[in-house]
Amino acid sequence: MALLLSIDEPPKSSAAAPSVEAFLEMGFRPVYLAGALWALLAVAVWIFAPQLPGGTLGGLAWHAHEMLWGFVATIAVGFLMTAGGAWTGINPLAGRALAVLCLLWALARVAFLLPGDAAFLAGALAEGGFFALAAAALGRSVLLSRNTRNYAVPLMLLGLGLTDLLFLLATRAGDYGALMRHFNAGLLVMTLLTLLVARRVIPFFAMRAVPGLTVPAHLQSGMAQLIASAVAVLCLFAGWTTALAAALTVAGGIALLQWVSWKPWRVLHKPLLWILYVGYAGLGIGLLLAAAHAAGAGTPAALHVHVIAMGGFSVLIIGMITRTALGHLGRPLDTDRSMVTAYGLVIAATVLRLAALHPSPASVHLLHGAAGLWALAFALYLWRFFPMMIRPRPDRAGPAAQPVSITPRRG
Repeated sequence: MALLLSIDEPPKSSAAAPSVEAFLEMGFRPVYLAGALWALLAVAVWIFAPQLPGGTLGGLAWHAHEMLWGFVATIAVGFLMTAGGAWTGINPLAGRALAVLCLLWALARVAFLLPGDAAFLAGALAEGGFFALAAAALGRSVLLSRNTRNYAVPLMLLGLGLTDLLFLLATRAGDYGALMRHFNAGLLVMTLLTLLVARRVIPFFAMRAVPGLTVPAHLQSGMAQLIASAVAVLCLFAGWTTALAAALTVAGGIALLQWVSWKPWRVLHKPLLWILYVGYAGLGIGLLLAAAHAAGAGTPAALHVHVIAMGGFSVLIIGMITRTALGHLGRPLDTDRSMVTAYGLVIAATVLRLAALHPSPASVHLLHGAAGLWALAFALYLWRFFPMMIRPRPDRAGPAAQPVSITPRRG
């Protein structure tokens, strides 16, 4: 059993002074913090002050947009801006360019809360610029390094940005049918990207952390899974519901088979691993529920959306923004009580939110409870990681000139 660290921060005298250069050293630092803060605020606004989003993008459309593109896709950008450096040896964005990326993101969040079409258009332009800049920066790193294995990743970021733009255009036109179609397309593109990254990093992390553990790479099944996910996106736009259900079944079924082959019982003593396993299983289950919905099984759309978004993406996110931040900050790859508590809170929030989908007198209370646990989870993450993110790595005198590996060597 790994020794738990103290939940208390280290003495102030042992920490380096905050540094703008360190904060803007790599994408994960500002983007993880921004995404975690927005996860907290956006859910609190939606549940406790739903009247605040009063602009063109309001109501359920605002909630769906901000959770998928404002939170989940934002964290994905932060991860890829950092992992891209490890894959290619070229840090995609740092310094002023990274600050511009964050400013575009912040402008979009504020603009979408304001009334008026001008604010909405400004938000759409800022959001489009955010995804375009991220994709261009990552694409440059991949092309300059001739990293052919990752040529498709910048295109997936562009796909996220495109589905975002289509969603916003449908919102402005008041076309609810198109709005939902583009939301589901964004959900599937995000799923495609998540499957690609998670299938690579989860087995790698597990084999490095658990002595003697060997798990298959699943190269062939992984490619079939990605193809099925891409086909699902095409079928969604084409309106081929039977083929859509089949493609989602293949993608979800492969995910669960991979999960079993990764021997989840071997990682139960490693919170940094089991949280990722839980999220990947949630993603697979959510895809199968989406397949059932597409096949006309009568399951509500909100069920598979929340299983994928909360039980899949969000559980993976709280694990990944902990694991990758610790590694890139030069910290021991061990959890403390605040981190494990945050994991438990996100899982508990997911359970309560899914329970609230069933109409009952307790639904409102379950919803409020889920929102409170969710907000507390990300508040804990911010409390624990903000002091680290704004300071240089403790093993360096200043910010790194070169990106470090996404899976640092353990001592």
